[in-house]
Amino acid sequence: MPSSPQIFDSAATIADAIISRVGRKIVMALPLGLGKPNHIVNALVHRAMDDPSISLQIFTALTLEVPRPSSDIEKRFMGPVLDRLFEGYPALTYATELHKGTLPPNIQVNEFFMQAGRWLGSPRQQQNYISANYTHALRYVLETKVNVVGQLVAPSPSRQQFSLSCNPDITLDLLDARRAGKADFIFVGETNEELPYMAGGAEVGADEFQLLLDNKELQFPLFAPPREPVSLADHAIGLHVASLIPDGGTLQIGIGSIGDAVGQALVLRHKENDAFQKLMAALDARGNDRRPFREGLYGASEMLVECFIDIIEAGVLKREVEGVLVHGGFFLGSRTLYSRLRNMTPEERARISMVPVAFVNDLHGEEEKKRAARKDARFVNTAMMATLLGAVVSDGLEDGRVVSGVGGQYNFVAQAFALEDARSIITVRATRNKDGKTMSNIVFSYGHTTIPRHLRDIVVTEYGVADLRGKTDGEVIAEMLSIADSRFQDELLEQAKKTGKIASNYEIPEKRRHNTPERLLGAVADAREAGHLPLFPFGSDFTEVEVSLMPALSRLRHATRSDLAKMLLRGGPETDEARRGLERMALAKPEGLKERAYRRIILAALSS
Repeated sequence: MPSSPQIFDSAATIADAIISRVGRKIVMALPLGLGKPNHIVNALVHRAMDDPSISLQIFTALTLEVPRPSSDIEKRFMGPVLDRLFEGYPALTYATELHKGTLPPNIQVNEFFMQAGRWLGSPRQQQNYISANYTHALRYVLETKVNVVGQLVAPSPSRQQFSLSCNPDITLDLLDARRAGKADFIFVGETNEELPYMAGGAEVGADEFQLLLDNKELQFPLFAPPREPVSLADHAIGLHVASLIPDGGTLQIGIGSIGDAVGQALVLRHKENDAFQKLMAALDARGNDRRPFREGLYGASEMLVECFIDIIEAGVLKREVEGVLVHGGFFLGSRTLYSRLRNMTPEERARISMVPVAFVNDLHGEEEKKRAARKDARFVNTAMMATLLGAVVSDGLEDGRVVSGVGGQYNFVAQAFALEDARSIITVRATRNKDGKTMSNIVFSYGHTTIPRHLRDIVVTEYGVADLRGKTDGEVIAEMLSIADSRFQDELLEQAKKTGKIASNYEIPEKRRHNTPERLLGAVADAREAGHLPLFPFGSDFTEVEVSLMPALSRLRHATRSDLAKMLLRGGPETDEARRGLERMALAKPEGLKERAYRRIILAALSS
């Protein structure tokens, strides 16, 4: 007979029950991102911190932490935003102690995907990182002899059914492994009524749990990062990508502002096609898929990125596969995403199916059905850099330090080669700013790669599309040079010629010699003025005043010391908009030399 879980209303008592059941050596698996049962995890960590005889190993990914502003000006801007968005969210104690250097050695945290850049300065976490494709994480969890699996879950009113909601990703397969006798662990849940109740495959019975923390007093707001602003370069990348998506095809999108840019471009293509066609001409885009969607797209994406909801509502994502518009392995997003999912009718939510990550990231298992469903697939993911020979750098630095992780990117690139008529599209911003200096993200070579050059396919920057599949090394270099920022093209071409990888008499075509931010701005200025390329295409968690401050603060973030000195001398006019911005930054009535300097610099940045 199925058994009901033991119910607890205290995190401390459920932690004691876990130790009583499995002993003092705890190997605990937690979902990636949002689905962590924070109160349970924190209680166990405190038990292990107080008692060195307890060994606690945590296997997880994407430990979510509230952003930490790096400068005083950034704190003035982001402080109120962070208070507004994250008030009441319980920080994970193991992360806090790791940052302080006070997590004892009897507690070990292994992640296979890190919050981007958060642990670059932590030797301990760099050493404890496990490099893995998302689909391989299940195997590694099982090999650790996991004895506790913990998850945040959405309860049904009867408490007889629970939804894994945001994270069925690996948990469903772990439960299958336990039923098959391949694993022996207790399943521990913590309820959270803010989690959208995703039914179907994400739903499990109460009898799957051994222990359950269920207390209305312990409900907490979900981690909800604000939607990122979409830059002009991001919009240009999104437009190029949108012209590569065939009607009736399959779409996967990765996390970040470029994903929102792709979503906005697809909506523009479908609903305001004349404006989209005009932009394609202005950008000299190579993609031929430019008409509105008749059949529409189907989504098969590791992450249910927020813009999927928007493109469903816009009528872009409308091709159903067995009654489903999009299959996703996990989700994480703004408060708006969670409320939209919660407020859908059960029928609307049923068309968004949360499934094991192995289902979307791989073809194994029901392969014929997957191949039939994933016709004309386009897998869109973002990278940090790409080399002239088409290798892609997405997760780490050449000194070995990990920025984030491989996640599912390799899975989707491999799938693009395994499926007929599928393509991998890697998006890369052509440049980045470091310490006030502009640097190229198209490089000749790099000491670390995420996607090797033998899997090179399509690379997109704001300056265009490089189609690399099946081409020779010389042809690939020519393609990559054509989408590099023109300030770096000569140096890159010279490097390629020195190594003999491109003909010594090769010249970059004149039409590709004008890849500059100024030309890009000119090409899209009318569309920007018309509102087709908004800073926040699908809504924002920021106030109107905060949004108006963002361009100025971006200029300050990228400014050199010399730039800042000039701004300090120049200052700027106190318009009504500027006064509202100063008020928001608590600089309307500055006190002391530092605040007066901040005030002048911000006025200068606002007037630039």
